[in-house]
Amino acid sequence: MKIALASDHGGFRLKNIIKNYLDELGIEYVDFGTYSEESVDYPDYALKAAESIMKGETDRGIFICGTGIGISIAANKVPGIRAALCYNIYAAEMSRRHNNANVLALGGRVIGDELAKSIVKTWLETPFDGGRHERRIRKIAEIEKTFISEQEK
Repeated sequence: MKIALASDHGGFRLKNIIKNYLDELGIEYVDFGTYSEESVDYPDYALKAAESIMKGETDRGIFICGTGIGISIAANKVPGIRAALCYNIYAAEMSRRHNNANVLALGGRVIGDELAKSIVKTWLETPFDGGRHERRIRKIAEIEKTFISEQEK
């Protein structure tokens, strides 16, 4: 599994902690930035990393901004991305089991480092349940297709 990492300045510190944790777990990643705590715009980094998932260059992503809200909204604009903002372990588990989330969004200014690592571990290890949930994922994809088709007209 190869993970796309992205953050803005508000998520930079936690992203570095997550990078070290992924190294400990032996999980490969690509860091799409940002690379400092200098103020930047989270949509720029969410887009780069989400596109890598959409193109199959990476398998999943972990995106971090101050609250996780903005970067998850930006990521979810990319077709095929299902970004889930998780502040606890249960949400991380269910985002994988029921929603097959391919992006985990975290708030670097709202959760502690150890909780973030536990959320990441759970999210990485939890499989998608499929079944009735697959039907719902297909319906989400159909919504995306509808609006993409409308924009092309």
